[in-house]
Amino acid sequence: MTCTVDFEGGGDLTREMSGYNRLRQVLQFQNSERAMSISTKVSPSPTGHPSAMQIPDSKLAKDITEFVRDTESTLLFNHSSRVYCFGALAGQRRGLSFDPELLYAGAMFHDVGLVPSYSSATDRFEVDGANAARDFLRRYELPSEDIDRVWTAIALHTTPGIPQYMHPVVALVTAGVEMDVLGIDYSNFADTERDAVVRAFPRTPSFKEDILQAFYDGIKHKPNTTFGNVKADVLAEKDPSFKRINFCSIIRNSPWGG
Repeated sequence: MTCTVDFEGGGDLTREMSGYNRLRQVLQFQNSERAMSISTKVSPSPTGHPSAMQIPDSKLAKDITEFVRDTESTLLFNHSSRVYCFGALAGQRRGLSFDPELLYAGAMFHDVGLVPSYSSATDRFEVDGANAARDFLRRYELPSEDIDRVWTAIALHTTPGIPQYMHPVVALVTAGVEMDVLGIDYSNFADTERDAVVRAFPRTPSFKEDILQAFYDGIKHKPNTTFGNVKADVLAEKDPSFKRINFCSIIRNSPWGG
């Protein structure tokens, strides 16, 4: 599948953020010079204003598209596609070099762990998705470090404050997720960019509630995996009987005497 997302006009990619709450300020990515830039297959646009952005058209990318489309709901497939688009745009704006196939793999597989057929009984859904991606990519002649990079990008995509200091593929999967779900960096994307991405891969009219429900449906059978991560908030809202595991209680109840 080849999907070209066209942008009309340049737009200002460096507008100031306004009206963002403290959570978004905490999660906001640092300046590109604080992110790790590693030269891989594709270099950023010199201007940072691409006239078009393409979903990778390689056999690997086509196979990923087919697999994820057959595995996930339309809601998650379109969300994952937007994650790639926003991640790629963020990478260009920050002057990062990245391999589009690896970014596409990380973006498209990042929520596969929410799907029952790929959901384990005891691992976090992020790990389930990372494992599914690793198993899939091992069928292709990819260096092990590239596969590990995709695994890490998926495993850390709900862990704020860490991915932005890692390889661009890791950083940009999280950047795409945070933009599409939380609106992080929203004002740094031109209106034409946001509109083009959503036109190509539509958001449902009630996407915010729909994605929360998808999160809940994917993790409700293993609540203990939400200890120490943001998905505990989802269970707390959706399930009145859910009780969070308390970190302080774990320390105090450990077998140590003092």
